[in-house]
Amino acid sequence: MTQETLSPPPGAFSPSFDWKQALPLLVVVALVIFFSLTTDAFATLRNFSAIAGQASALLIACIGLTFVILMGCIDLSVGATVLLVAAVTVTVMNNFGLVFSALPLALLIGGTLGAINGVVYTLGRVPSFVVTLGSLSIFSGLALTLLQGRAVAYQALEFESIAIGQWIPHLPNIALWALVAWALSVFVAHRTRFGRYSYLIGGGERVAHTAGIPVQRYKIYAFCASGVFAGLAAILSVARLGAAGPSLGSDLLLNSLAAIVVGGTSLAGGRGGPQRTLIGVLIIALMDNGLNLLGVSEFMQMVIKGAVVIAAVLTGRQPAQHVVK
Repeated sequence: MTQETLSPPPGAFSPSFDWKQALPLLVVVALVIFFSLTTDAFATLRNFSAIAGQASALLIACIGLTFVILMGCIDLSVGATVLLVAAVTVTVMNNFGLVFSALPLALLIGGTLGAINGVVYTLGRVPSFVVTLGSLSIFSGLALTLLQGRAVAYQALEFESIAIGQWIPHLPNIALWALVAWALSVFVAHRTRFGRYSYLIGGGERVAHTAGIPVQRYKIYAFCASGVFAGLAAILSVARLGAAGPSLGSDLLLNSLAAIVVGGTSLAGGRGGPQRTLIGVLIIALMDNGLNLLGVSEFMQMVIKGAVVIAAVLTGRQPAQHVVK
């Protein structure tokens, strides 16, 4: 019989103060102060509402990916999954007259794509980096073929209300979806068997296997979760933008990994979690918005973002780490 621990997941929370855990939050505060002083358009209610809308899809896509990384794996196909789910869903919506039922359809498609990644990785014993690099190309190619290289708008105009409506004034509905999804993920990470096993597997796969944990099964679950949340990000992005286009999800590969790493989740697995991913997403969103307001070129923003990711990895590095599988 498997012995379960009721203690908090390793690396999730620390009873003593750790400046490395507090650093991402301090960076958020510093960015808000810096951009507020350098541009008058930043510290406005309208701009903060825009930031919430822009960051929400990224946060949702990062949630499932966080669990994959917690287990010491990686999923490079999140952006491609978003694109393919969006393309298929919009096509089905227009051909069959679907409206709000497109939401569960997108989750199902995303979960299926994630399950394919997980099964090939675990049963085929192929490194997750290789599997998801290949599926990135496959999913992108299928989506672009379906879209024929152009943006396809959905015909049910009322569908946009799930993303750009405001059930709470000045807060777009897509941000509410993101906050609910994030709160649910934090609960799962710290109060469920799946969450505890995610930390245990990432902290030491051989030890977890010896303890009787079905490692392969839970890794498949993690990839399924990554696909489901990517599907949710896809359908909400489509509702917000009004169409599925070839560039949808193209920036998620860098931004999702950057947000997760900057937030404090280790690429080696076993440390971090979705509670830290929120902070990482805020850092990336504030940087994108503030640098745009300052007129910094898109190419220089890529340089800055890459430097921030490297700095985050170096800052959070531990003496002993194992290689990402």
